[in-house]
Amino acid sequence: MAIKEMKSVRTIMVGSGCFFGLWALAAMLGGLHRVNWQVTDLVRQYLVASGMVQPIHTMVDFYTHIKGIEYIICVLFFVAFPVFFQYVEKRKTHIRS
Repeated sequence: MAIKEMKSVRTIMVGSGCFFGLWALAAMLGGLHRVNWQVTDLVRQYLVASGMVQPIHTMVDFYTHIKGIEYIICVLFFVAFPVFFQYVEKRKTHIRS
């Protein structure tokens, strides 16, 4: 009896997965058709709509954006460089008897 229940649950899960997959594919194809099949423009529109990317209108906005990215790169470098240096300077010690 449990095997029949598992098969029905598996069938429902696969069916719902196929349904949502087809729905997502239709949404993607509809969006691409709307932007004349340009993937980068579709990605830009999604990023603007979700708030990940803000439109830049002035030079001050652009400079502030670039400066923020620069600070993130600096912090990543200050974390990654000591780790890399320890990796490079790791020496194997041999015990001589």
